[in-house]
Amino acid sequence: MSGFENYARETAEIESEIVRKGIALGIDWDNEAEVRALAREAFDHLADDVKIAAADPTDYRLQAKVDLFGLAGIMLATMAKSAGQGFESHGGPVWKAFARALWAEAQLREKP
Repeated sequence: MSGFENYARETAEIESEIVRKGIALGIDWDNEAEVRALAREAFDHLADDVKIAAADPTDYRLQAKVDLFGLAGIMLATMAKSAGQGFESHGGPVWKAFARALWAEAQLREKP
């Protein structure tokens, strides 16, 4: 099969990094309101934050947050890509908690 991806491995790697960033930020993935606020912030995230993080590599919380928001984009792209190939990709509990919050926030933003 051309273009075959190992989605199980890819989702596990992405989730592992999300968990690491969550630990650095003290995120409680079981706290739906906290995760939803994080998803909201991810959508509001500006490129300026990346510039600020690059300018101050000692701000580990900002670095972790910028990385986490990048992982959110990769996570959503992986799910969309696998769905386009007829596969449902998802990771474990952290992946699912963050994905639910991101999808809910995306749907809220689509409404007129």
